[in-house]
Formats: sequence, structure tokens, C-alpha cells
Amino acid sequence: MIRNYLKLLRLPQWIKNFFVFVPLVFSQHLFDKDYFIVSFSGFIIFCITSSLVYVINDVIDLEADKAHPVKKNRPLPSGKIPRINAILLATIIFVIVGTALTQFNEYFAFSVIAYFVLNILYSFSLKHIVLLDIFSIAAGFTLRVIAGALIISVPISSWLLLTTMFISLFLAVMKRQSELKLIQDESNTTTRKVLASYSLDFTNQIATVAASGVIICYALYTVSSRTVSIFGTENLIYTTPFVVFGIFRYMYLVYINKKGENTTEIMLTDLPMILNVLLYILTTTLIVYKIIQ
Repeated sequence: MIRNYLKLLRLPQWIKNFFVFVPLVFSQHLFDKDYFIVSFSGFIIFCITSSLVYVINDVIDLEADKAHPVKKNRPLPSGKIPRINAILLATIIFVIVGTALTQFNEYFAFSVIAYFVLNILYSFSLKHIVLLDIFSIAAGFTLRVIAGALIISVPISSWLLLTTMFISLFLAVMKRQSELKLIQDESNTTTRKVLASYSLDFTNQIATVAASGVIICYALYTVSSRTVSIFGTENLIYTTPFVVFGIFRYMYLVYINKKGENTTEIMLTDLPMILNVLLYILTTTLIVYKIIQ
């Protein structure tokens, strides 16, 4: 029973909330104990809030998930957890988050509230509207980065925000592309209504534009005068190949290996992707904190 509730809360999806730490890393405060504790507390708040969103979404999508070849095995559609229990759990988490937000500055609290409202709108309406569905997902990731800056009161580069927007658009549209392939293979068109407004060619074109946006915006961030001035080096440009490889590897896994519906699974199970992310983090840390010149 405990395992079912943990599945309902989607703990593996918490990896997405690491975007909260982006401003901490690039503000050169990663090894500052006080800053780290504050950022980590913000990360925990987003994890709890995202779990709340997942529970609410599963309650709303209960009937649709029963028709999905994969989602039908989740705790709610499979009947392992009663619907009323999920509603009660969501209520308890909502009270916890609301109480906890009173301990943070109002700007961070507002960003968490905006994230929650956005996702509720997504669950009820936006996910059924073509393009607005993937832009809503992108906005959620961008809000995480903004919140990460607001909680420690540091500025965030516009190029980093644009990079975040494009990478989240990329992940969202690749998920749609995988879902389209899935319903073709399973001859099932009842899983997500908005998929009727997409096609494989259309999602492929959007993915190409989004992938290009990620690479261009990040590359421009690494060589911008503000970045060079803050870090005192132009070496950050050498982290760009890791970003390019990550994008290409993800596209390979979706197009060739038929993965992509579960972003977290890819990030946690694909060894080349894991090594690439670790090397990117290591290289970026060494450069940003002037451990190597």
C-alpha cells in the first residue's frame, strides 16, 4: 500500500525540480552553506507541490488513464488506491504547502502559487489545446528557474531563461511525438484528445526548432559579455558540446529506440545520457567556480 502511494506521488519526477538549483549554480553560491540550504528548501517545496499536481491530475484523468496502454497500471486507474483516498491526500498536501509558503519571501511564494495554478489549468483545460499544452509545460520549467532565483534573491540571465524555455518545449513536444507513435502502434486514439491536432511531421518540425533554440541560446549565453564578465573567463563555451550531445542523444532515443514518453526514465536509465549530464555538471562547476582557468 505504501508503495502505491509513493507511485501516486511520482517521486522519480522530482528530478525535474532540480531546475530550481540553476540560479544557485550560476550565481556562484553553490558552495555557500546559507544559500544552498535556502535553495534546497525551495526544491523541497516544489517537489511537494509537483506531487500535489500529479495527484490532482490523476484524479481528473482517471477515466482516460484507464484506456491508456501504460497509464492504466497507475495506482488510481488500476484501482489500487480509491479515488476518495487520493482526494484526501491532495487536500493534506495542499494544506502543508500553503502553511510552508508562509515561511518564504512573497516573491518565491507567488512563483510556487503561479506554478500550481498553471498546472491546474493545464489539467482541466490547457492540455486539450494544441500548442498551449506544450507551452504550459515549458512555462512550468521556466517558473522553477525563476523561483530558484527569487528564493535566494539573485539575478538570472535572460539567455538561461530562454534556454530553459526551449529545452522544456523540446522535451514536451518529444513526449507528444512518442505518444503519437504509441497510439499508432496500439491502434488506440482515446488516450489524449489533443493528439488529434498533432501529426508526426508537425511534432518533428517543432522538435527541430526547439532543439535549435536550446543550442543557440545556450551557446550565446556562454559567450555573452555579461557571462564572461561575471565568471572572468570565456571557457564556459566548452560546456556547449555536452548540451548538443544531450539533445542529439535524446532525439536518438525517441526516434530510433522508440522512447520519450517518460522523460525521467530516460534521464535515470540511459547510461550515455547520465554520463553526459554528470560531465556537464562537473565541467560547469570547475569553470564557474574558477577551479580550472
